[in-house]
Amino acid sequence: MADLTGKVAIVVGASSGMGEATAKTYVEAGAKVVLAARSGDKLEALAEELGENALACATDARDKAAAAALVQRAVAAYGRVDILAYVTGTNIPDRALKVLTEETWEMMLGTNLTGAFHCTQAALPVMREQGSGLIIYVSSGCVQQPDVSGVSYQASKHGMVGLAHGTFQEEKENGVRTCVIFPGLTDTPLVLKRPVPTPPEVMAQALMPQDVADACLFVAALPARAYVPELVLLPAGLS
Repeated sequence: MADLTGKVAIVVGASSGMGEATAKTYVEAGAKVVLAARSGDKLEALAEELGENALACATDARDKAAAAALVQRAVAAYGRVDILAYVTGTNIPDRALKVLTEETWEMMLGTNLTGAFHCTQAALPVMREQGSGLIIYVSSGCVQQPDVSGVSYQASKHGMVGLAHGTFQEEKENGVRTCVIFPGLTDTPLVLKRPVPTPPEVMAQALMPQDVADACLFVAALPARAYVPELVLLPAGLS
């Protein structure tokens, strides 16, 4: 396994799915990990399971002050932030344009994109001072191949690409790298929010959360000289 010993990571979305798998994988690789999500109880249980190298920090990343407090908590506990992994997102059953409301549009962008912006802006001063840092954004395969996941979901996941690449262009001289990972269909609780259930034979070919976690580990373990702007990860049987 790749070695993250001595690294400090913040994983946003650590309470379930890809984020939980990524947090576990980072701890197993030797990192100290701050677990962030809205579900405080789930985070506390995960932190207890992972042991002394995991710290729970209930956070609503849509709130700028909460994102700033998350980064401050990481620095207070571990002294630095080497990796910020934004591995969270949501979708809704009522995703078609004819039923999408302004409120649900704002909620989708807030969770999937604005939260990533807040966490990025909060982490950058720490990374600049260190002269190094990596921000990983987990987007979606729908960016490469448009689907029926809904315009609010697709718009927010496309927006993450602009956030990632724009951040790199502004911050590369400060040693900050970014990476966008685009997973295809993955067996996570998000699938249950689809308006029409995905057939079992299709889900049987889906990626697992650990596959995405392994991709996050691969990128995080590369030397600072290596830059992976984008990484597409698709289920082989559905590609």
